[in-house]
Order: sequence, then C-alpha cells, then structure tokens
Amino acid sequence: MPVKKRNELDPAYCWDLEAMYADDDIWEKDFSGVSQEAEDFRTFCGKMQEGPESLLKILKSREDMERKTENLYVYANMRWHQDTANGKYQAMAGKSAQLLTQVSDAQSFVEPEILALTEKQVQKYMDSCPGLELYKRFFSEIFRGKEHVLTPDMEALLARAQDMANAPQQIFMNFNNADLTFGEIKDADGTPVTVTNGNYTVLLKSRDRRVREDAFHAMYGAYEAHKNTLAATMDANTAAQRFFASARKYTSSRAMALDGAHIPERVYDELIQAVHEGLPLMYRYMQIRKQVMAVDELHMYDVYVPLTKSFEKKYTFEEAKTLVKDALSVMGEEYVSLLQEGFDNGWIDVCENEGKRSGAYSWGSYDSHPYVLLNYHGSLSDVFTLAHEMGHAIHSYYSHKNQPYVYAGYHIFVAEVASICNEMLLVQYLIGQAKDMEEKKYLINYLLEQFRTTLYRQTMFAEFEVKAHGLKAEGQTLTAQQLCEIYYDLNRQYFGPDVVIDEEIAMEWSRIPHFYTPFYVYQYATGFAAALAISGKILRGEENILSQYKAFLSGGCSMDCIDLLKLCGVDMTRPEPVQEALSIFDKYLEEFGKLF
Repeated sequence: MPVKKRNELDPAYCWDLEAMYADDDIWEKDFSGVSQEAEDFRTFCGKMQEGPESLLKILKSREDMERKTENLYVYANMRWHQDTANGKYQAMAGKSAQLLTQVSDAQSFVEPEILALTEKQVQKYMDSCPGLELYKRFFSEIFRGKEHVLTPDMEALLARAQDMANAPQQIFMNFNNADLTFGEIKDADGTPVTVTNGNYTVLLKSRDRRVREDAFHAMYGAYEAHKNTLAATMDANTAAQRFFASARKYTSSRAMALDGAHIPERVYDELIQAVHEGLPLMYRYMQIRKQVMAVDELHMYDVYVPLTKSFEKKYTFEEAKTLVKDALSVMGEEYVSLLQEGFDNGWIDVCENEGKRSGAYSWGSYDSHPYVLLNYHGSLSDVFTLAHEMGHAIHSYYSHKNQPYVYAGYHIFVAEVASICNEMLLVQYLIGQAKDMEEKKYLINYLLEQFRTTLYRQTMFAEFEVKAHGLKAEGQTLTAQQLCEIYYDLNRQYFGPDVVIDEEIAMEWSRIPHFYTPFYVYQYATGFAAALAISGKILRGEENILSQYKAFLSGGCSMDCIDLLKLCGVDMTRPEPVQEALSIFDKYLEEFGKLF
C-alpha cells in the first residue's frame, strides 16, 4: 500500500500540537517577542557584580527567555517532523534554530561573569538573597566546569558558531527523510511496496527471504550511491565536535560529550570491554539462529526475522495500548493513570505518513505535556516502541512536575533507563501470559533480540564512534572507504564466524541519525543494563522500590546521573550491571535453545 499523506490520517491518531500554539500566527508573534528579548538581555552584561538582586533578576530573565524559546523550537520542529517536505514548517524550524543561536549568543556572558564572582562571593549573595538559594546546584555545576568556560567574547563566538556546527545534522536529516528514496520491491504476495526508513525493519522481518534480501539491497544501494556525500557530512560533524572540544580544553570530543552528565570515560570503555567479553554469547545466538532457520549461510538480512514459524501476530494500536497498560500495572495506579492520560489526550502521533520523520521519539517543552512520535505498523516491535517512548514521556512528566525549570531537564544517561525499564516489564509480562509454546518461543526470541539490538548493537555503534572520532583527532579527513572498513570489521567482530558479513552492511553507518549526536548511543546499552536491574527489583516487589523509582523519575538533573540511579540501588560505576545483563542473556539463550 502507498504511504498516506498527512491530510489523509485519522485525527484521533495524531498528536494535538494546538495545545502548544492555537495557530501559527501566535507562534510568529512569540518568535518576534523572544527575538527582541534576546537583544534586550544583552544589556545585563556586566551587571552581575552590582549585587545579589541584580544576579537574581538576570537569572530569572534568562529562564523566562529560555522557556519561551523552547516552546517555539519544539513546536516548529514537531510540526516539521509531521511532513519534512512541508516548506512552511521547515522554514519555521530553521528560524527557531537561528533563534536558539541568537538566545545562546545573547546570554553567553552569564557563566563567565558568574565565574568572575568567585565561589565565596556567590555564597555571600545566596546568604543575603533567599531567592538565589534555588540556584545553589546551578552555581556548583558552573564552578565544577570552570576550566572549560571561556571569556565572554569567546563564549559569544562559540555560540554564534553553533548554527554552523548544526549544519551537518540538518543536511543529513533533510537528505534522509525528504530527498532519499529507496524504490519499490515486491512483498511476499508479489504486490509492489515502497521501501522507506519507516518500514525497512518490518520488511527485514518478512518470512520470505527474497523480500528481506531485496529490501536490504534496495536500502543500502541507495546509500551506496551517495556514499561520498554522506562521508563528507559525517566528516564535517566530527570536525565540528573536535573544534568545540579543543576550544573548551577537553582532551577529546568524547570527554566533552560525557562531561555534561559527569560520566567517567571509564564507564564507556568498561562497557565495550564487558561486551567484548560477552561476544561468545552473541556467537552462540547466531549459531542457534542459523540452525533454527536451517540455512547454509546466515546473512545480515537474516538476523531480524523471528525464529518461530507458526506464531506471528499483528497488534492494532488499541490492543497495543491495552497490553502496555496491563504490563505496567506493577508500577502502581498513579503511573497507569498517566499512561491513560497520554493515550486519551493528544500526546501521541501514531501513523507513518508521506514525509514524516522516521523512527520514534518523546519530546515536548517544560510548559507543555509530553509528546510522542511513532511510525506504528502493528508489529510487536512497535508495541515495545510505544512502551519505550511512554517511559520517556512519563519521566518528563514527573521531572517537570517536581523540579523547577533550572533542574527539570534530565540527561540521556538516565533517560534510557526509564524507557527500557518499561520494555523489560512488558516483555516479561507477555512471556508470563503466553498461551502456547510457539508464542513463548516468539517472545523469548524477541527478548534475545533486545539484547542483540540494544546491548550489543549500540555498543558496536559506540565503538564505531570512538574509532571515527579518533581518526578526526589525528587530523585525518574521514572518507567513505575508511568509514566502511571500520564498520564492516566491527560487524565481523560482533556477529562472529557463523554470519556472512555482506558487503552492503559496510554502508549502515551512513543511515544512523544518532551519529550526528556524538557519543549518545552508548547510553542505550548502559541504560539497558540499569533498567534490567530496576525492573527486576519491581517484579520481585522489593520494599520501597516504587517510591525509590518515582524519586528517580522526579529527579531531573537535581543530582548527578550516577547518584540518581543509586536511589534505586544501581551503581553504574561498577561492572556488575552489565555483567548481570549478560548473565540474563545467557540464561534466556539456554532456555531458548531447549525449546527447539
């Protein structure tokens, strides 16, 4: 079936963005107002030392401007993501990005001037002005990163450079979502189907091997035709990160990326090391897959298809909502009521449409309710995506409700814990509800796939980023040949001797949007390990775990990520969470092998 246009969708399955802005004219009016506020804010430069009241006024004005800017940016981009070929919203998204740069530039003097006050002076200000006490952690964080904050003039220059630094990601997104096409293949019934980013994984799960292979070749053939352009875009992205890291006196782009959440680099390295030690488990899984599929050669287009032959099920979106709600009932009545609130009141954009941004996410602003973008096709994977993104959404809800604006945002390192915890509760609920052996096999296979695609695959991505950014740090220009060689060799290492590493897979790096947010994906793997630990505590009914977990969800960035997780008894500075996850993988591999 052809993909529907946006105006052909049922409004009941579309998110309600009018809750943010009733119409675009209001957005334009607010945009003009904030743009002027940004220019007016510059008059505060040099006035922090006038006294605590002046400092408080500056910080509150800054927050007000940032909140308005966030509303403008989020609304424009979500409108654009509905249909990335829509020129009006593409332009609004571009304007909002420029506004972010303008606002960042206008307030670039704030941190340098706070640092110029010294910690002792700031403490005196807080003692004499109760309103400043709210910002105690804010001040502490600034002084903790003092060595990476530059002079006001340099901070303003870096703020203005950010717009250019965002260009590689913007170019890739436009190319990947609006311009690149993959042609048609025939499905198992011989009906033509257009290959899209949204349905590619669905096609790779087809029982018909010819469909899987055709989709695989169609996808990577398209990227292969543009490999040099995509390599140049990736090179520009790594160069931008290297520039900012060097300017801010970090030893590497990775050090800069991890420092924002105060994650020790050893956490990243130990993740890769632990997963390397667990590669024999992945090799065993591939051996089982090859045996069950009864193929002479197991190819890269064979690794997504479910291994059960007689059980396959599609879920309507209504069925998906019911399953998610039932599975998460162990979280308590309040959590379930928030799920229902999201299901009933325009939080979710459900269906794929022509030009819609691929993938899924949860977003929103401090002043809005959470929003979730899906591209729902009815697979079990889509049901899990719903649970995953609602985990993010409810995390945001709790954080925004319980924290002031300055501490409401949470780091990605903990964000993935909330989403994956939901997934782990859902899969174990479904396994417990399985009505026959085939369904149980299917669900355990799905759980094994979560290990493959989250713990192993995201760690492989993380290792690819280390290697690619490492070459840029050495002064090299990243070429398509280099990137393909790195990526191909990693696939060979991670999948082992029982898988044919098809040449086309070397191009997969070019279609991963997360690579344009460097050193992001490792957190899916660490979050997976932490989520397994927390979901286990919830299912075992450990005393106080629900209140501890709610405290974690409500924490925002009021504590370091590592300390937030310790509220739930999980210490990610130690290897045990990753090792425990691998032991669970081992356990389910053993059980799965005995079912055949």
